[in-house]
Amino acid sequence: MAKRIDVSGLNVYYGDFLAVENVSMTIEPRSVTAFIGSSGCGKSTFLRTLNRMHEVVPGARVSGTVLLDDEDIYGPDVDPVAVRRKIGMVFQRPNPFPTMSIYDNVIAGAKLNNQRMSKAVADELVERSLHGANLWEEVKDRLDRPGAGLSGGQQQRLCIARAIAVEPDVLLMDEPCSALDPISTLAIEDLIAKLRESYTICMVTHNMQQAARVSDVTAFFNVAGTGKPGHLVEMGDTNKIFTRPDRKETEDYITGRFG
Repeated sequence: MAKRIDVSGLNVYYGDFLAVENVSMTIEPRSVTAFIGSSGCGKSTFLRTLNRMHEVVPGARVSGTVLLDDEDIYGPDVDPVAVRRKIGMVFQRPNPFPTMSIYDNVIAGAKLNNQRMSKAVADELVERSLHGANLWEEVKDRLDRPGAGLSGGQQQRLCIARAIAVEPDVLLMDEPCSALDPISTLAIEDLIAKLRESYTICMVTHNMQQAARVSDVTAFFNVAGTGKPGHLVEMGDTNKIFTRPDRKETEDYITGRFG
């Protein structure tokens, strides 16, 4: 069940360093929101706060609130592992578990959540998730082969299958196509368009044409200078951001004057 995310006054710290300052936004369910901006502006850091992945870095912390359908994911009694179940993540480089088969890669997360799973249930989950990631037809005859033996684009779709197998509400994607060739990139973009029917999707991309193609909403982040925190400059309907942005800063970035 796709859910809404409400972020209010979020500050992200690494130790004493303020990396991202005072971000507030609403991310609607069943939509694709793209985060754009130059390197070092905090967009990937911000993305990782949405499922508490940044906490794996020692000394990382946040202030402010992140609500998933009115539930504070930073609440005192909330388990970060439970948050990551509901808010899945796909990383920049495909990271299938190298020693596992395609089949075992898909059900790895689901098995952690639910130790007792019959073969029939597991089979059905693997097929459904691979269908969901547009990969089933390509791998159905070699499910017992290593996931690491697939092409880069197939590996990334395998990671997406693994992410959706645990039935999250939200999918976060951190530059999911940056390590891929153009044909694989197109396959992932087509897949994102399909997945938005079922999930709330947030993606970081350096490719502005990609943001324009696949997202409903675009958020532009920037940084005032070296050592300064990243901040959200402007967010809105993708078509408007790319054709009639409210802020000159946004227009300068989109037209290639900096970044």
